[in-house]
Amino acid sequence: MDTSSPAGLPTNAPCIHCGFCLPACPTYDVLGSELDSPRGRLVLMQGLEDGTLQPTPSVVRHLDLCLGCRACETACPSGVPYGEHLQAARVALREHPARDPGRRRSERLALTLVALPPRLQRLGSRLLALTVASGLARAAAALLPGRLGAAAALLAATPPRVARLPERTEALHARADGRRPRVGLLTGCVGGSVLGHVSEAAARLLSSAGCEVIVPRSQACCGALHAHAGDLDGARRLLLTNLEAFGDAGPLDAIVVTSAGCGSALKESARLLQHDPEMLPRARALAALVRDALELLDELGLPPASAALPGSVACLDACHLAHAQRLPGLTARLLGALPGAQLVHPAASDRCCGSAGIYNLLQPEPASALAAAKLSQAASAGADVIATANAGCLLHLSAQAHAAGSELRCEHPLTLLDRACHGPQAE
Repeated sequence: MDTSSPAGLPTNAPCIHCGFCLPACPTYDVLGSELDSPRGRLVLMQGLEDGTLQPTPSVVRHLDLCLGCRACETACPSGVPYGEHLQAARVALREHPARDPGRRRSERLALTLVALPPRLQRLGSRLLALTVASGLARAAAALLPGRLGAAAALLAATPPRVARLPERTEALHARADGRRPRVGLLTGCVGGSVLGHVSEAAARLLSSAGCEVIVPRSQACCGALHAHAGDLDGARRLLLTNLEAFGDAGPLDAIVVTSAGCGSALKESARLLQHDPEMLPRARALAALVRDALELLDELGLPPASAALPGSVACLDACHLAHAQRLPGLTARLLGALPGAQLVHPAASDRCCGSAGIYNLLQPEPASALAAAKLSQAASAGADVIATANAGCLLHLSAQAHAAGSELRCEHPLTLLDRACHGPQAE
């Protein structure tokens, strides 16, 4: 990808303006403007590239309103790499004065927090858990406006939980073929300090499936949020940290992630080092090993289940699993294989929920509208539980359900599978 020009837009697979992307685009559906569709945004990006448009606040806002869900890539018959176009534009516009200064400050703060060393993240997680237990987070969610209120609502709905994992978990048994695959587990930022129980569930399931699980202590955030925001330098630093951490772990058969956004970022991470001939081969080798935990469990086979799912479950495809990684239906396939599973199928189950990394904090109004639609569709389908395989989606939908007084529960498929295979005492 050429990044020497103002927006650095890829020139392959140009948009033919067919409009197939329009019904697939969540922001076009909610906002109703052609300029808030993939086709319209590509016109804006091309105008910035060739100099026929200037980066005015209006132009920049239309680009900032994009979720980056990449549903348009699935719908596009021409194979336009929309995600690459968007990232190139965000690199060029990241600190442009036309961008909302409040958004820029919020974005910088979020990127700083997720890049903190794991020890500081764990300390912060425990302090935040105290604010939830004391009721401060709930009060802040009700009283604070805009981005601050949205952040407090996430905390109030899902108290942070630190992952308690040994550096090495033995395989419970050898597989039928005699192998004991050796896998590295990326807990990252959220999986290590907020949704620790999801990382713990992944380790138990992989161990029961015959894997030795390694959790490198020096690992870092995957860098997805930095890359989405156009901070490629920050994303590179985190990638280099993870290359060292997982390289020091010894030979691995896979590097497992529990969040779709992390998996997508790491599978595509080699391009961050395309101009570094020394590190590029290592980045490509790491990217080739990356598997979503559900993806690997689908390949290896689940441990025997001993318990039923808790009611009817709506499986919502995370965007970066269905569209970026092209693994649609994976959640439903695994949960549906459990004895007595009751799955329901809401309309538009692969439509973005509005989380989109930290979009729900930066653009709370459209994000809330998208989440409300998802919750309504799941409730109409008769769901008791929503299952989604992305950390941000889980936090966002939980917060929106909590705020709406909905009885719908939101869970990661891994925790559902863990309880089905190991019983409720596993957590």
